[in-house]
Amino acid sequence: MFIAMNRFKVTIGSEAEFESVWRNRDSSLSEVPGFVEFRLLRGRENAEEGYTLFSSHTIWRSEEDVLGWTKSEQFRAAHRNAGDRKTMYKGPPVFEGFQVVDGI
Repeated sequence: MFIAMNRFKVTIGSEAEFESVWRNRDSSLSEVPGFVEFRLLRGRENAEEGYTLFSSHTIWRSEEDVLGWTKSEQFRAAHRNAGDRKTMYKGPPVFEGFQVVDGI
């Protein structure tokens, strides 16, 4: 199993819009080989720096399946308008990938 996460610093006041984008987008993840589960996580507000931390959290059968997703038409379609909402973010998303340690 492989966990792929993207951390987003969302400008304070844009949280509802950010959640709406994720709630209403057609990612077609269920059609992608190796996809297991998706969650959008909302973290704490950092008032000093002006953002609320979010993370997209996906579980995959393998890292190869994630790479296949990033090269798919479904990926391109899901991210097609990502640049239209730059004002919602304090910088680009930060990717983190984790191999699940079996037996623990």
